[in-house]
Amino acid sequence: MQSSELIRFDYAMKKLLRNKANFGVLEGFIEVILEKKCKIQAILESEGNQDTSEEKFNRVDIKAQDEDGEIFVVEVQTSRYTYFLERILFGVSNAITEQVRQGEDYDRIKKVYSIAIVYYDFGEGSDYIYRGTTEFRGVRTGDILRVSRKEELTEEELANEQEKDEVKRRKYKLKKQTVGDLFPEFTLLRINAFRPSIANALEEWMTFLKDNSIKDDTSVPGLVEAKEVLKRSNMTEAERYVYLRHIEAMRNEKSATDYSYASGKVDGRAEGIAEGERKANLATARKMLSKGFSIDEISEMTGLAPDEITAL
Repeated sequence: MQSSELIRFDYAMKKLLRNKANFGVLEGFIEVILEKKCKIQAILESEGNQDTSEEKFNRVDIKAQDEDGEIFVVEVQTSRYTYFLERILFGVSNAITEQVRQGEDYDRIKKVYSIAIVYYDFGEGSDYIYRGTTEFRGVRTGDILRVSRKEELTEEELANEQEKDEVKRRKYKLKKQTVGDLFPEFTLLRINAFRPSIANALEEWMTFLKDNSIKDDTSVPGLVEAKEVLKRSNMTEAERYVYLRHIEAMRNEKSATDYSYASGKVDGRAEGIAEGERKANLATARKMLSKGFSIDEISEMTGLAPDEITAL
């Protein structure tokens, strides 16, 4: 399927993949990238979930939770960002600490997976996918430290529906054999380093992320669903208009960011990006008003408040 027929993955994360009916796309992506099947139960609150007029269009993220309580943070970065790795670490740290309320036991903490999709030249290396995990390895022997658990679940506990959540949490604990089974796992996809090829499921997904195209006969998890969910033809006229304006604004912002980075002018860029997107949203709202779109349609598509639109 040609790229012109499909919505970009980063934009879909903003507008479509938060809908439970479309979780199959995200589940398939996670399965192929992490080689781990999961069933998404909910989209959790995160910085990138804030759909406001100041939402940054050069970065978006989804924080999802599966049926085991594990958390997946999928993030797209389309232009350079100072302290990018530090921000990923901060986001994962938040995802961990938010799991435990004051006074609760630490056994509530579930594993967090971070997947960063980077669309600019980041780091030095020959691969397009890198994974970072934590392990405790013996300095002298080189063996990996394993975790010993003394708890066992009784038949009564397994059968007691009133303790279902507690039993599920303890069963989760018992499955953890090494430090890496619990500590966060980071995956970095370097889109610019990928050379389009369709040799396996991972490369089909990478081709979609880079060229926005999907094979007509694909059977890859997530891409089968994406062929239908991400069709531009499914959009309303107002949605298509805003989407095309988003792509145009993103290209302009990327060019400005690349220039700022190359010339060393990075101070104050975050504030400039936020202000730049607000101006872009106002410009989009004016054009939509002139084309006869309703206030409600414009507000939904741009994130601007109705009174801001009527004041234009």
